[in-house]
Amino acid sequence: RPTGTQAPNVAQPNCRLARTFIATMYYSKKKRAEMRKRRNRKKQPDPQEDHEHDHNHDDHDDAQQSPPPAPPTSTSGAKRKRDQKDKEEDASASQVATVQIPEGLGGKEARKFRKDARRKARAEGKDESSIRFVDANGKEIDANNKNATPKDQDDADSDNEGESSASQHPPQQKKKKKQKPKRSFPRINDMLKAHEEEQKRQKEIKSRPPVPEEEQQKYVALDCEMVGIGAGGKQSALARVSMTDWNHTVLLDTFVQVPDRVTDFRTHVSGVRAADIKAKNDAAMELHACRLKVGEMLRNRVLVGHALKNDLSALMLDHPKADIRDTARYRPFMRPSGRGGGKMRPRKLRDLVKQHLDLDIQVAGEAHCSIDDAQATMKLYQFAKDEWDKDLASKKKGGKIHRMK
Repeated sequence: RPTGTQAPNVAQPNCRLARTFIATMYYSKKKRAEMRKRRNRKKQPDPQEDHEHDHNHDDHDDAQQSPPPAPPTSTSGAKRKRDQKDKEEDASASQVATVQIPEGLGGKEARKFRKDARRKARAEGKDESSIRFVDANGKEIDANNKNATPKDQDDADSDNEGESSASQHPPQQKKKKKQKPKRSFPRINDMLKAHEEEQKRQKEIKSRPPVPEEEQQKYVALDCEMVGIGAGGKQSALARVSMTDWNHTVLLDTFVQVPDRVTDFRTHVSGVRAADIKAKNDAAMELHACRLKVGEMLRNRVLVGHALKNDLSALMLDHPKADIRDTARYRPFMRPSGRGGGKMRPRKLRDLVKQHLDLDIQVAGEAHCSIDDAQATMKLYQFAKDEWDKDLASKKKGGKIHRMK
C-alpha cells in the first residue's frame, strides 16, 4: 500500500486477497519483514491492556443487569458479521507458523523443503509470509537478513522467484568488458626504410668480390634426417644424409639403413618411409659405409649447416670447431630468450631464410627435404660470410693477445 494512504473501510468478500496483492506489488522484502515484526509485537499481551480488559469486564457485568439494548436492524447486523469475518481472517493470517527444517539437509534439499511448506500454506489459505523457519537448534533462519549464510541467501533468492519486479533486488551493475588491445600496424616510413636497407644489402652482396674457386672447394653443407627408435621413438637414428657444395650442387644424397627397430618414422617431418631404409633396398647405404664416406668428404673442409651438433651425433663423427659454420650458433642469427634480454637462443632455419633471403622452405604440411635445407644453410653463410669471417678473425686475434699476456 503506498505510503500515506489507507484502504477504504468497505466490507468486501475478497478484501484480504486484494490487500495481499497490493502488498506484494508495492512493498519490498525488507518492508514486509518489518511489518511482520510489528504484528508479532502487537500480538504479545500488554499488562495495561489486561488491566483495561478487567475493567471492561466489570462494566460488562454491570451492563448485564441493565435492560438489553434494542436489536439492530438487518442491514447493520449483516455489516457487523462481514466485519467480524474479515477480522477473523486477518487474525488467522497473522498467526505465525513455526516450521523446523530437518537437520542434515543440504542447500538444495532445504530450499525444496521450504518451497513445499509455503505451497502447503497457500493450499490451506494461509499467508505464506507468516511462516517462520527454524533450524534444529531453534535458531530462526531469516533469508532477508544480510548476515544470513550464503545458503540462506540462495534460498531466499529461489523462494522469491515469480514475485513482481518491484520486490526484486536492484539491478546489478554491468561488468565492464575488457578492451581488446589495439592491433599495431607497421608504419609506412618504417616499411620504406626496411626496403631501402634490403636494397643496399643486395647491392653490397652483388658488389662483393667473387670467392676464388680454390676457396669455394673448401666449403660443404650437410643436413641429415632422422627417425625415432626405442621407447616412444624419442631416440634419434640416422636415416638420410645430404651434402652440397658452394654452388649448391648435390655431392651426396642417400638413405641409410637403420640396424635397430624403428618405432617412429616421423614421415610428416623427415619424409622417410619404411621402404626407404629397408635392408632389401639397394639404394640405402649401410650405416658404417655411410659414416666412412661422409668422414672422407669432410676431411680438410669447412662444414656449413644448421644445428650441426645433432647431425654429427647421428653420424657419430667429430669435426674441428674452427672449421664449423653453424647458422644456429651464429650470434647475429640468434635472439634473446626474454624481452629485456637474456640467454641467446637459436632460431629456426625456416625463419632465418625467410628473413634474410626471402625464400620459403619447410612449408607447413610438407615433409622436409635435406637437400633444400643444406642448400639454404650454404646460402645463409654466403650472405653473412664477410662479417662472419671478420668476427672469427677478431676472436682469434684476441685469443693470441690473451695468451701472450
